[in-house]
Amino acid sequence: MEQQHRAVVVGAGIGGLTAAVALHLRGWQVTLLERAADLAPVGAGIALAPNAQRALDVIGLGDRVRELSAWQGDGGMRTPDGRWLARTDAEAAAARFGGPLVLLHRATLVGILTSALPEGVVRTGVTATVTDPGDDRRPARLTVSEAGTATGNATGTDIEAELVVAADGIRSAIRGTLFPDHPGPRYSGSTSWRVVVPAPGRPFAPHETWGAGRLWGSQPLKDGRVYAYAMAVAPAGAHAPDDEKSELLRLFGDWHHPVPEILAGVDPDRILRHDVHHLPDPLPAFHRGRVALLGDAAHAMMPSLGQGGNQAVEDAVVLAHHARSVPDFTPDRALAAYTADRLPRTTAIVRRAARTGALTMLSARPAVALRSAAVSAVSRFGPGLALRGFDGICDWRPPVDPAPSAHDPSRVS
Repeated sequence: MEQQHRAVVVGAGIGGLTAAVALHLRGWQVTLLERAADLAPVGAGIALAPNAQRALDVIGLGDRVRELSAWQGDGGMRTPDGRWLARTDAEAAAARFGGPLVLLHRATLVGILTSALPEGVVRTGVTATVTDPGDDRRPARLTVSEAGTATGNATGTDIEAELVVAADGIRSAIRGTLFPDHPGPRYSGSTSWRVVVPAPGRPFAPHETWGAGRLWGSQPLKDGRVYAYAMAVAPAGAHAPDDEKSELLRLFGDWHHPVPEILAGVDPDRILRHDVHHLPDPLPAFHRGRVALLGDAAHAMMPSLGQGGNQAVEDAVVLAHHARSVPDFTPDRALAAYTADRLPRTTAIVRRAARTGALTMLSARPAVALRSAAVSAVSRFGPGLALRGFDGICDWRPPVDPAPSAHDPSRVS
């Protein structure tokens, strides 16, 4: 009977951890499998918008995230010489969308999520392969492999699960198993860098700066550090001839304050550089049999709207909502409802992120000048008009059980 109540989550990123917590609160026996040796997060900062915060409210963690909000007063968009193209206001954004934008280190968010899981739920250093997605009559089957002896041999164990959650990232092996004809991720034409550094000596307003085929953002964290990120048009797989700090200095070293000061404080060995891939071709569904895809495995998007992690958190609580408690779970009905809820929304956001990403990476001088003029013109009508671009995204609210039982710990009042 234990195996009939088992949910296996593959991948301990933000989406996988959120799904594990949400399903645990629904009464599932959850096992979370992560191929990395530990949960030390690969990443720097993450921005959680009000839509993701409301999703975290469902699992009782929203307020812990809101306490980490550091954005106060004005921020906005600039040109490399420091001219402001548009100003944004934290209070106006919070009023429009029901809460602040919270920037925090991924390690902090991972810690918050793992603290909500019982001991023994997370298994690291293992890989999982779906060998049978199952259906309403039979469980899903996985082969789990982990490091064996010092000679590098591996042992494989077959397990069954009533529900499998594939949160194994943009290169998802499980997605390839479920949908082998899907073309998979595509290179966006841009590469990205991320760093977390001590705050510079002189204060600055949070900003994102758009240049010709280049972008830089500087955002404060609650702990006094700064999360900085950059993007630039580049061939796929390119790397700096010397080191990535030198590359960033070549690209951004003469930009406005605080960019040079931030770069001066960067440790070259702690710069993360990744090519930006996304899934512009939507999947036919986010499930097959008893297996559900979420996060980047389902709908990887460009970072231009800051919604990748937010949408994974949304996925997790919506999936748990449809999975409900174990006795009520019917995979065909529940996972079809999950696909119906999530596929149209995330497809639209993936496309919007791609359009915004293309706009930020314009390189031709006439196009860059026209873009700056348009952004400046829009900003003159006030921050509300600029914020309108996030309508339908940041104002999302999670589904509520129509008739939650009194003993259900995941019900929303």
